[in-house]
Amino acid sequence: MRLDEVTVPGGRLRIATFGTGPRLIIAAHGITASLMAWRAVGEALPEGWSLVAVDLRGRGHSADVPGPYGLPRHAEDLDLVADHVGADETSVLTGHSMGAYIAALHGARRAYARVVLLDGGLPLPMPPGADPDAVLEATLGPAIARLSQTYAGVDDYVGFFQAHPAFAGHWSPVVDEYVRYDATGPADAVRSRAQEDAVRQDGRWLLTGAEEIGRALEGAKSPLSLLRAPRGLLNQEVGMQPDDLAAQWKARLPGLRDEVVEDCNHYTIIFDERCVRTVVDRLTAD
Repeated sequence: MRLDEVTVPGGRLRIATFGTGPRLIIAAHGITASLMAWRAVGEALPEGWSLVAVDLRGRGHSADVPGPYGLPRHAEDLDLVADHVGADETSVLTGHSMGAYIAALHGARRAYARVVLLDGGLPLPMPPGADPDAVLEATLGPAIARLSQTYAGVDDYVGFFQAHPAFAGHWSPVVDEYVRYDATGPADAVRSRAQEDAVRQDGRWLLTGAEEIGRALEGAKSPLSLLRAPRGLLNQEVGMQPDDLAAQWKARLPGLRDEVVEDCNHYTIIFDERCVRTVVDRLTAD
């Protein structure tokens, strides 16, 4: 893993490159994640490929890069990252969870060999008359609450994730490293690096920006693929991109390639070795 920084409005974003090949993959992470979410994928790449992962503003070691946030801002930042590393029409764009929506927005501005959306990217319609802040609290409340909590040490922070339903039975060194990378603060008051304000602003935009995301998908400059996990954030039976939603968008976007990666949840699709093999194959198979 090679670290670098990219200048963006307001500061510098950290990026990491996995692999040494000339074919590039640009990767965006989820709403409370970091570039380390891509380590398992990056380390499984075949010869000839490299993956460039970015700590989005407000997260990881880009946590001090200020807002305003919102997914269009991250898409603009991704354009600067792509320029910095020399991405071109032979490169691949991908994103996981919120990162998939960022990839959708960015992919409407720039041509890639393909855009691969991992368990995200399809607009999530708001119930008529619903309060976005109330919906955000109902959907991301526990994740947001974690950002303001402190832990007695890094091991206690790791323990929180070890008990998470999505990681039960799926803990690995790469997950451990991902969690430890996110830990910051005094030794007796460890917390997440992710900024709560960034998560709230991005989450609210995600809930209210369905039309803009839809237009971006329809205006994609590259072939689109969607890889879905059949289980969700808490390893529940309904995934983040359920079958009915995927069917609606498959009808709307006939060129969309839709695939369920069996026996994965929202997190293990990018961490579990078996799931990662499928992801890597779809990212690199021409």
